[in-house]
Amino acid sequence: MPNDPVGQPPDVPPDPRVDGAAEVLGVVEIQQRVVAELARLADVVEPLGRLYAEAGEEIALVGGPVRDMMLGRLQTDLDLTTSAHPDVTERLLRRWAGTTWDMGRAFGTIGCRMGPWTIEVTTYRADEYASDSRKPAVAFGDSLVGDLRRRDFSVNAMALRLPGAGEDIDLERDVVDPYGGLVDHAHRVLRTPGAPEMSFSDDPLRMMRAARFSAQLGFDVAPEVVAAMTAMADRIDIVSAERVRDELVKLVCAPQPRRGLRLLVETGLADRVLPELPALKLERDEHHRHKDVYEHTLTVLDQAIELEPRLPGGGPDFVARFAALMHDVGKPRTRRFAGDGAVTFHHHDVVGAKLTRKRMRELRFPGDVTDAVARLVELHLRFHGYGSGEWTDSAVRRYVRDAGSELERLHVLTRADCTTRNRRKADRLRRTYDDLEARIAQLSEREELEAIRPDLDGNRIMEVLGLRPGPDVGRAYRWLLELRLENGPMEPADAEAALEQWWAAQHRT
Repeated sequence: MPNDPVGQPPDVPPDPRVDGAAEVLGVVEIQQRVVAELARLADVVEPLGRLYAEAGEEIALVGGPVRDMMLGRLQTDLDLTTSAHPDVTERLLRRWAGTTWDMGRAFGTIGCRMGPWTIEVTTYRADEYASDSRKPAVAFGDSLVGDLRRRDFSVNAMALRLPGAGEDIDLERDVVDPYGGLVDHAHRVLRTPGAPEMSFSDDPLRMMRAARFSAQLGFDVAPEVVAAMTAMADRIDIVSAERVRDELVKLVCAPQPRRGLRLLVETGLADRVLPELPALKLERDEHHRHKDVYEHTLTVLDQAIELEPRLPGGGPDFVARFAALMHDVGKPRTRRFAGDGAVTFHHHDVVGAKLTRKRMRELRFPGDVTDAVARLVELHLRFHGYGSGEWTDSAVRRYVRDAGSELERLHVLTRADCTTRNRRKADRLRRTYDDLEARIAQLSEREELEAIRPDLDGNRIMEVLGLRPGPDVGRAYRWLLELRLENGPMEPADAEAALEQWWAAQHRT
């Protein structure tokens, strides 16, 4: 069985903070959380440790689960690492769990499920990126410390060995922390196990992960890590759009996305992956005063998150959050200065929707997600035509029709877009939108606005007008839909009479 030293590897200089680490505020509390979480894991830890030990192999909880145990928020997905190669792991897990899956076999990963736990066991890894590669070259390693060395941050480079039969876990003995992750955890700081330049060269996506983990955990990023991110920002260009997209989604859906987004902007990474965001830092001067669009955008995102409980699925809701982040990206392209010093951004909603679609397509987002976000960006100003409630019922119906399935998210975005410090103005806008939502609810109750359609379907249109399937049926259908939006629901006989009159008017000579 491989036997790694638990202490500091020889190629890592001693960390001066480790002296007296037991006295660091929070370390004792962290250890207590681990003990509490281990009690939940007894049905996994004990049998797996025994199974692998009997086979002459090591196995350890690693990375995220160890970090989350220290946070006291262990999820049901468990990552483990082992000295055993995938074929051995597959045999052992089948003996224990009955069934396994091997979609990650090429990366050394075999999975299974036991009770509430989803378990993935990966052979020690030693892979890295070539200088011009978008994907890592997979290679199996031969030691636990070597596996930890290739991980992104010290708080994710800790492991908890699972002891064999008849042994209890001893945190002093079984926690493998060669890079000071426990101390970094207590200090709430993100550092790389080795030099950040080496880590980011191996996998440039780790630069975005630094921003994501800062947003997820509320941790600060060490100055030397920020410096390396800034110097190496262009390295992110070799990473596939899909990987960048997935990391961006996780960041945006984190509890504090503002932290991570600021870091992306400050290091120049956003210029490479989401250039529309730093572009919102419009130049300002004493003669042309206007709202700081960048800060306004981050505030709108914060307020959209606060409003997520209004959504049917609650949160985090990526579509609502990303629409909040992108809603004003059309402003830099549409900014104009008037002679009196006023600043205008006419049609920035339409331009912003186009820019949003372009960016999301380049990041390989699914079409339905792109459509939803772009629709919200395009509609985010529509409410401001409502005035003090002057819209007709027809205008309210069109608002609902145009929002479609994104109506609830549009409510959230529109409310979040109010960032004025003028309390009287903010209260007036809130009351006005309350009124619009109340009118929508009343009309919906009477007219089923969510499923708004003409009072006659295509078959009845063909019967009334004596038509065969073709373009004329579509034209008639669209006219009836406009009639429905304008006047509300009609009795079938009235709709048929109106349709016949319209059709006759189309064919008068």
